Order: sequence, then C-alpha cells, then structure tokens
Amino acid sequence: MSITSTKILAAHMGITRDDGRPDHDFYETVPEAVYPLLAVEQFGGTKVWEPACGQGAIVRLLSAAKCQVVASDLYEYNVDFPAKFGVDFLIAKPPTMAQPLHIVTNPPFAKLQQFAERGIFLLNYTHGKLALLARLSWLEGIGRMPMFQNSPLYKVWVFSRRIPMIHRPEHTGKKTSSMLSFAWFVWKYGYRGQPKLGWLDWKDYMPEDK
Repeated sequence: MSITSTKILAAHMGITRDDGRPDHDFYETVPEAVYPLLAVEQFGGTKVWEPACGQGAIVRLLSAAKCQVVASDLYEYNVDFPAKFGVDFLIAKPPTMAQPLHIVTNPPFAKLQQFAERGIFLLNYTHGKLALLARLSWLEGIGRMPMFQNSPLYKVWVFSRRIPMIHRPEHTGKKTSSMLSFAWFVWKYGYRGQPKLGWLDWKDYMPEDK
C-alpha cells in the first residue's frame, strides 16, 4: 500500500499518523469517550483494571471517579501514577483484589479481538464488567457472531455524536471529529439476557470546564 493510500485509510479509521502507526499502536483515548461511560455505567468506588493504560487517559478519569485502579501495559510509558509495565493482558492473571473487579480499556486496534476474548474469559474470575471501546462496525462479521451470541454481552453504548479524532500522542493541532462511529461494548458477569442498546451524546457528559 502506498504512503498516500495509507494516510487515506488512517483518516477513515478516525486517527492520524505520518508514514506508519505509532510505536505499540498507541493512540491516547480522548476524554469525550470516557466521561459518558463513567456516567452511565457504575464503576465508582469499585476496583478497576486498565490493562492497556498507555499514558493514563482512562486511568486518571477512573481515579477521579473514586475507583481503585490497577494500571498496567505491555509497554513502558513515562507516567505520574502507579503502573505495572511488561504485563501482557492476553496471558496475565487478574490483579489479586476483592471481587468484583471491572476491566475498562481502549485496546490496541490490532489486538481488539484478542482483548475481547481474553476479557470475556477473565469475567469468570473477576465477576465484574468488561468495557471495551471499539468501532460500532465491530458488531459486524460472521467470525465474531458466535462470540457476541455466546458471551454475556450486556450493553452497547453508541456514540450518537462522533467523538473527536483519536490523534497520535505528539499531535498538537486542532481536534476534529472522527469519520467513524464508536461505541462502548460492555459485558457483565452472569448476564443472561439479550444485549441492550443505548445512545450517548458525549457533549451531554463533559464537565463545564472542558
């Protein structure tokens, strides 16, 4: 694929990049994606594991919501909060904490399916929720259909207003809206019903000073 074609594809994915993906497929999660989730799903005062913490975009907002957060990542970043690096979520055991333990993360795009399958498996031990940020179109796919049908998928929170584009970490320019629709996919331990559908306009949940 040519550099020009790669840039066009990146734009359609709702991200920006130069000649290739950033190190470790890392794109910082925008707060417009996190505040709404914390408003509609109960995590406050509980234990939450962020296994792809990066530079802490989700960690800081979870902490502000009074969650007891365990932050980890396969790769090491310069952060100002306690974190465990060199931890591969795809093979790691959950942190030793009282149940329930929730998992909230924006997985690396290339490993989204693996993160989902691992997180669903770990619900048997964490007895909490698994919340993954992903493109709404991720609901499609013959290969993924059995996973959705045979797992405790509890709710899909659709962003009715496109969230700001997820830029490279070094981006300092103006934020623009993503060209793709995103949603939070939430699994809940022990849930047996059909998945529920909800909508989020992120502007309704942003603090006044943001």
